[in-house]
Amino acid sequence: MGKTVVGEIVFFSVVIPTYNRQPILAKCLKALEAQILTNEEVSNPNCIESYEIVLVDDGSTDGTLEWLETQKAEFPHVRVFQQDHQGPAIARNLGVKEAKGDIIIFIDSDLVVTEKFLTAHTKALLKGKEKLGSDCFFTYGAVVNTCNFENPTSEPYKLTDYSAAFFATGNVAIPKHWLEKAGLFDTEFQLYGWEDLELGVRLKNLGLKLIKCPEAVGYHWHPPFNLEQIPSLIDKEIQRGRMGVLFYQKHPTWNVRMMIQMTWLHRILWGLLSLNGTLNEKTMAPLLKWLIKSGKPQLALEVARVFLNWYNVQGVYEAYAEAQK
Repeated sequence: MGKTVVGEIVFFSVVIPTYNRQPILAKCLKALEAQILTNEEVSNPNCIESYEIVLVDDGSTDGTLEWLETQKAEFPHVRVFQQDHQGPAIARNLGVKEAKGDIIIFIDSDLVVTEKFLTAHTKALLKGKEKLGSDCFFTYGAVVNTCNFENPTSEPYKLTDYSAAFFATGNVAIPKHWLEKAGLFDTEFQLYGWEDLELGVRLKNLGLKLIKCPEAVGYHWHPPFNLEQIPSLIDKEIQRGRMGVLFYQKHPTWNVRMMIQMTWLHRILWGLLSLNGTLNEKTMAPLLKWLIKSGKPQLALEVARVFLNWYNVQGVYEAYAEAQK
C-alpha cells in the first residue's frame, strides 16, 4: 500500500455517511463501483492501488441496511458500519477511524460521480505533491446540483453551482493523517451545518492548501423543489444559524462572521429583500406555485432563498443573543 502521495501509488477510502437515502444511494454506489483506475496522463498510469467505500449508516429507517445486505455481490468495495442517528460529523469520524486508506475522500450519499472521479483526484494529488514538495494540501472536486434522478450526470454546470468554501465534504480528497492531526470533525455540531467548514479552519491553521480539481465531478441530486419542502428548509436555516454561532464561538473572526451571515450587511440585505420578513413562505406561495407549475422549480427555489436567508439571519442573531446571556 502506497503512503499518501509521496510515491505514485494511492489507496483511497471513500467515506460516505447516509441517512434514509436508499434510492439515490444505489446510484451513488454503482457509480463508485464503475471507476476506471488507470490514468494515461500521469507517469504511472496504474497509480491507484485500490479503493474501498466506507459507508456509515446513521440510523436509517428506510430499509437501507436490509437493502445493502441483499446487494453485497453488486458492491464488492463497500464496507458497511452503522450507528444510532447522531448526525454526519460523528458518522464521518467513524468512517475515518475505520478507513484503511491513506487518502480519504468525502462525498455525500446523494452524489453521483463520473467513472474517472478517482483518477481525476489522483492526478491532482500527484501534481500537487510535485508542485508543493509535500502532502500539505487537499484536492477539492466540482459539485453540480441536479434534480434529474434518472440521469444525474447529464446536468450542465451552472453559475449557482460555484462554491467559495475552503473545505467542504461534498467532494474532497485529503491525506488521513492530516484529518487525525486536526482532530477530525467537532461532534458539538449536532444540528445542520458548518461542521465541515469548521474543520477547514483548523486544517488551514495547520498550513494546508486547497488545490481545485474540477475534473473530479460529482452530481449532487436533490428532489425538485416544491412547497411541501418549505417547512423543512426553514428549519434547516434556523439550525444552520444556531450552528453558525457555535462556529463563531470556536473561531471568533470576521471571516467566520461573514460566512455565517452575522454582520449588519447581511441583516440589512435580507431585511430589505424580504421587506423585513413580509415576503415569506405565505405571501410568496402563489408566485412559487406558479413558477413550479411553469416547470421552473429551480428558479422557484432561488426566489425562496429571499425568505430562507432571512430566517437564517434571524436564527443567527437569536442564537447569539442566547449565547451572550
